[in-house]
Amino acid sequence: MQPHKFCILIFTLCTLSSASFAQSSAEKQGYYFNPAFLHSNWIIGPQPVEGSPESAVDLETVRRVEQTRTPTQVAQAVADDKEQDIFIFASVLGEKFTVASFPLTNALSTHIHSDEGVAGDPLKSTFARPRPYQLDKHLHPVCKVTDVHNSYPSGHALGGYLFALTLIEMLPEKREAIMQRADEYAHNRIVCGVHYPSDLRASRELAYVVFGNMLAVPLFQKDLEAARNEIRAKLNLAVTN
Repeated sequence: MQPHKFCILIFTLCTLSSASFAQSSAEKQGYYFNPAFLHSNWIIGPQPVEGSPESAVDLETVRRVEQTRTPTQVAQAVADDKEQDIFIFASVLGEKFTVASFPLTNALSTHIHSDEGVAGDPLKSTFARPRPYQLDKHLHPVCKVTDVHNSYPSGHALGGYLFALTLIEMLPEKREAIMQRADEYAHNRIVCGVHYPSDLRASRELAYVVFGNMLAVPLFQKDLEAARNEIRAKLNLAVTN
């Protein structure tokens, strides 16, 4: 069994066993993701306490990245800020990997992006962490900003890792390149000046658990298989079982 699949299996079992801690039935239901089987804030835990050494390192990292970011890095971060779909991996799969050419994959991506909000938005409200530029007025973010305290976890990073895990299920031979792009996509939230490193770590941890939850859903398995066949056929890769 591949290491990432083993991790997903373990997380899935853990989340299913936590059903006794289910959240309110009134909570928004995802297309694939069922929050009733996942007490998310037990998984990622709280953000670093404001004023703690870890919090200070977090903010100092954002300052350092702002001071050293290049125009090329800023341009990529701004582009990533505007795109929240599986096609951020066109840099891995090639320029032909587009919304128009992969309709089944696009439909899957749309549902995953929606589920990312279902999983992550309640945590943003629960933890209510100030954004870096809300604590340090000398920072100069280059991406979309908000007045709301909702830094933890990062929605972009959570979505990026969910898309990455989905693609790895379909293209396991490209696992390393896919995860490198997902890490770059997440890091660009720091380049943007809108998130801390610990926001991104929490998003990655949460993504594995959410994805494990999704893998147990027959509808997700069905849509994943359809997208897998579409991608592998159009990229001229052998279709796997």
